[in-house]
Amino acid sequence: MTALPRVDSARLMELLSVSLAAYYGDFTMAAADENLTASQGKTLNVLRRGPASMSTLATTLTCDASNMTGIVDRLEKRGLVRREPSASDRRVKNVVLTEEGERVIDVIRGNMHRTLAGLDRLDEQEQGALGALLERVFTGQPAPAARP
Repeated sequence: MTALPRVDSARLMELLSVSLAAYYGDFTMAAADENLTASQGKTLNVLRRGPASMSTLATTLTCDASNMTGIVDRLEKRGLVRREPSASDRRVKNVVLTEEGERVIDVIRGNMHRTLAGLDRLDEQEQGALGALLERVFTGQPAPAARP
């Protein structure tokens, strides 16, 4: 295996910036095709991982709680999410993705043609390496062991 060239942190930051701009541009267009704003689409994307409280959503999406309420109100009106009381604290409302919400976020992800084309340029081993690196860098967790 050939050694990879050394890339300094400044170059990595630039590559991340370019990558994220391309990803979010692609995501925003795919969300718009489903008549959603980028913030509404991002909310569905976060909820694809599981239910979340309104405050967790606001923190995750780095927006004001009142803005989050408006986003969730509009998604709820379209039947893409629902609010339900938290099992551990009845004062807290969790936001849950509905079946229709799952379908819509899957459509958005499937319509991210530029992102999917870029990932398709990687072979299976490269995709595994990228996944492991992203897990390590952004979640602080080692990637799950590859299956034989």
